Amino acid sequence: MYVFRQKARTIIIIILFMNFTLFVTVLLTAVTLVVAAYVIAKLIGPRSYNAVKGEPYESGIPTRGSSWLPMHVGYYLFAILFLMFDIETVLLYPWAVVVRDFGAMALVSIGFFLMVLVLGLAYAWRKGALEWK
Repeated sequence: MYVFRQKARTIIIIILFMNFTLFVTVLLTAVTLVVAAYVIAKLIGPRSYNAVKGEPYESGIPTRGSSWLPMHVGYYLFAILFLMFDIETVLLYPWAVVVRDFGAMALVSIGFFLMVLVLGLAYAWRKGALEWK
């Protein structure tokens, strides 16, 4: 029995060492590839610079004033809401494919999912997140 435990421990140690070695190998490969890409880009990339390249460009019209204007938070909020409901649509498709296999539990779970999303939409609507001001 003792020999079996000793062999089992040895096998577990070997497996853990192999997993650690794989992790270190992947990590070193990733770092090497990133550094190599950066170095190659610096070596073969163009290096010309002039003052015109540093100016902001908007449809060929020179800007008046500062180009660093703050963006209205409504744009970001609208984009986040769009992504949220876009992901909802992506998550509804696999559910629709397997709904017959799972039966009533699938309907209850998707009903809860849709209820949470509708409440989120109602909250965003009530707060005025969908209105352009």
